[in-house]
Amino acid sequence: MFRSFAFLVSILLFAAPVFSQNQKPLVIKFDAKNTAQRIDNFGAAGAWFSEGIGKNWPAENREKMAEWLFSKEKDKNGNPKGIGLSAWRFNIGGGTAEQGDSSGISDFRKRVESFLKPDGTYDWTKQSGYLWFTRKAKEYGVENLIAFSNTPPVQFTKNGLGYKTEKDYIANLRDDKFEAYATFLATVLKHFDEEGLHFNYISPVNEPQWDWSHPAGAPAKQEGTPWANSDIARITTELDNALTKNNLTSKILITEAAQLDFLYGRNGHATRQIQAFFNSSNPTQLTNLKHLPKLIGGHSYFTDKGDSARIAIRQQVADTASKYGVTFWQTEYSMLADGYKEGKKGKIPAIDCALFLSKVIHDDLVYGNAAAWQLWNSWEPGSPEFDTRYYVIALNPANQEYTNGTVTATKNLWALGHYSRFVRPGMHRLNLTRNDNLTPVQIAQDVMVSAYSNDKQVILVAINYTGNLRDLQLDLSGFKLKKEFESYTTTAEKDVDMQFGKGKDWRKGVRLPARGLVTVVLERE
Repeated sequence: MFRSFAFLVSILLFAAPVFSQNQKPLVIKFDAKNTAQRIDNFGAAGAWFSEGIGKNWPAENREKMAEWLFSKEKDKNGNPKGIGLSAWRFNIGGGTAEQGDSSGISDFRKRVESFLKPDGTYDWTKQSGYLWFTRKAKEYGVENLIAFSNTPPVQFTKNGLGYKTEKDYIANLRDDKFEAYATFLATVLKHFDEEGLHFNYISPVNEPQWDWSHPAGAPAKQEGTPWANSDIARITTELDNALTKNNLTSKILITEAAQLDFLYGRNGHATRQIQAFFNSSNPTQLTNLKHLPKLIGGHSYFTDKGDSARIAIRQQVADTASKYGVTFWQTEYSMLADGYKEGKKGKIPAIDCALFLSKVIHDDLVYGNAAAWQLWNSWEPGSPEFDTRYYVIALNPANQEYTNGTVTATKNLWALGHYSRFVRPGMHRLNLTRNDNLTPVQIAQDVMVSAYSNDKQVILVAINYTGNLRDLQLDLSGFKLKKEFESYTTTAEKDVDMQFGKGKDWRKGVRLPARGLVTVVLERE
């Protein structure tokens, strides 16, 4: 009953321009010819907890999780069933799960199996839980599958573990195992290619700036290893050779930088990475590898606190990437630090987390010129109502062994979906202007709007960060558009999650609910 009423309200709300009394409409102006970056994908990772869930949890729950993430279908009322991700990240494990408690990783859910056995043969029954979701992604038509590795197989590491025990910022991969590690990754890709599960990208290193060390005997948190830029260049070259030798078409994704400012600046063993690998005069340059596009990945963690700093860092990424002709992907983000609180105390409501998440996505796309945006991690245990900082699906395990449990979609899921479901691969972002002349920092506390188009649609994603209803008008040129439009709305209200609405004439304006998100879909004639 509630949903039907809210649905009716949504239709009425977007059918006509109902303007507020005290605020002038925000006018957004853009031209079809004034385009920015091409969008490659929106994605998420399914790591750690996925093994137990994919193996053991009730099929109904697993299927619902897959539908939420991957479906592009709508229900009978026009509401999206899922967020239609166009990328899915699969973690190739290092073998810490087989080591059990001797792995040193205290949380068994964060130990990961390896396809490579100690005798050098392969066991393709491993990681079946992870693969259940990856195969579901393919079934739903997810356009990009990305395989990534946090550590080489433990057989190849210096200490026989999936992390470092010395804080020296030196790679844990044995010097004589670079080729073996590359061959392992290529073998995994080739096997799944032969199964019909093609990985478009392979990422051999992860957050190389961190030391990933825990003293022997102290509990470790996860698999990981540091890498110097010189070692990244070496393993990437070896991987390129291995992919070529095996006639594989997968592309290499580097460097999964731990923070965005490592891509263009900072000092240390793995810094200024755009310049290190894509400046042709640099000794670590990788501009001539067959399988390495001019593409670099970085993570938005720890650079999200404070509107001014967040925007400036992303502008630096965009400027540096543009200088060297490199495409930037944001490949991991969740609210690890406390920037999402924005000075608030106590529990943070789910809608506030969702709005902050959407703001980071907006800034990565608009100021960082990110061509892809990928979330870490899809699911973790926690509340769906408060402090949903780490996940888009909240897990409620039934036991400590993680063999059963229930799942709940959070507002974060739909916040990501306002982009991922509608901004499809191949669309271009459109540069826009606004009549209020606010600075980027001011916009971050007001109404944020970004626009995208292809030859069939124009998409607007609007985030109303204010506590007031706001009215949006569009001043478009170079487009021939149908008058009728669709809208999808998310607010703090229960079940108002990308809720469908239909408007008769976009030229009469669109209303944005307070503290809410609206995606507008315009069809070309």
